Amino acid sequence: MASFQKRGKTWQYTISAKPKPIRKGGFRTKKEAQIAAAEMESEVRKGVVPNLQPIAFDEYFESWLNLYKKNIANNTLERYKNTLKTIQERFGGMPIQEINKRLYQSFLNDYAATHAKASTRKLNTHIRACVKEAIDEGLIRIDFTRGVVISGEVESKRNEDKHLDFVDSQTLLKELYNNLDKSLTHYLLLLALTSGMRFAEIVGLQRKDFDFVNNTISVVKTWGYTNKMHEGFGPTKNDQSIRKIKMDKKTMRTFDKLFRNTPENIHQLIFYSPKSKYNVISNNNANKLLKQILENNGISPISIHGLRHTHASVLLYQGVSVYYVSERLGHSDIETTTSTYAHIVKELREKDEKQTAELFESMVV
Repeated sequence: MASFQKRGKTWQYTISAKPKPIRKGGFRTKKEAQIAAAEMESEVRKGVVPNLQPIAFDEYFESWLNLYKKNIANNTLERYKNTLKTIQERFGGMPIQEINKRLYQSFLNDYAATHAKASTRKLNTHIRACVKEAIDEGLIRIDFTRGVVISGEVESKRNEDKHLDFVDSQTLLKELYNNLDKSLTHYLLLLALTSGMRFAEIVGLQRKDFDFVNNTISVVKTWGYTNKMHEGFGPTKNDQSIRKIKMDKKTMRTFDKLFRNTPENIHQLIFYSPKSKYNVISNNNANKLLKQILENNGISPISIHGLRHTHASVLLYQGVSVYYVSERLGHSDIETTTSTYAHIVKELREKDEKQTAELFESMVV
């Protein structure tokens, strides 16, 4: 039950609640205070105990980042810090309670004017996760990120342009097998194509991660290969990235032979490179070799990360479940997979629709 007090020229309400009473003043009339108190009591009955103390949006995002994103990779952490910087530049010390959907949409539109659509979407993803936590804590009631329109004026390479088709994949695979004796980087590219692993996961592999009995590779760590990452061994991108990848026999036989014919190194790394600043084959050198091989075969170049997209695309086009592909890639959830490969999923859905219609037509012939 709320009580009301007049303080000077304004009214204040007090609601009994645990761990302490909820008070708010500044109402011009007692009627306004009663209406506001009724709304607050309704929230309390639902289990929402609001924090009426204004909290700056940038300060809340930073505290949320420090609390919930402690164990993420350094390069991922840098992306969140960039989001924090963007929030600080736009909203400054504005309380999160004062941000509404219209204001937030305007913020996204301004950001999209100078950034690619994918960057705008990533920014919104970071903020949306933080806002959901603020709602759960009772700091705000409305999810101002819900239903926003994501746009972008700067052209970015489309996901469908970042991978090779099936025929080009076959060509690349043959070229790699035919030239493995030329460099260790050829082995790295081979593994990137046949496993779908991230580059940090590949260069973090040791011989003990290979199970030649069951033809699996265990992904349990990464290796820092840039100055923005951890030094040496570090954690995977997320918990779902810790996984065992079932490999084809030919790839496993290739690496079994490699291990038997080459000495180990101080770090027991497979792709160890003593000349490299980070002790492993650099991402830059891997991309240079990949570009050279593709151009020599009349194929439009892609990055080594594009081999991960190629791996997933080949599996999806061959009818492998998107759920398994998501698990194999180590995505945090199925939504990441479906959004990244939306163009493929859409094509496959249209194919499934056609097959379903033809199935029932054939049953009555």
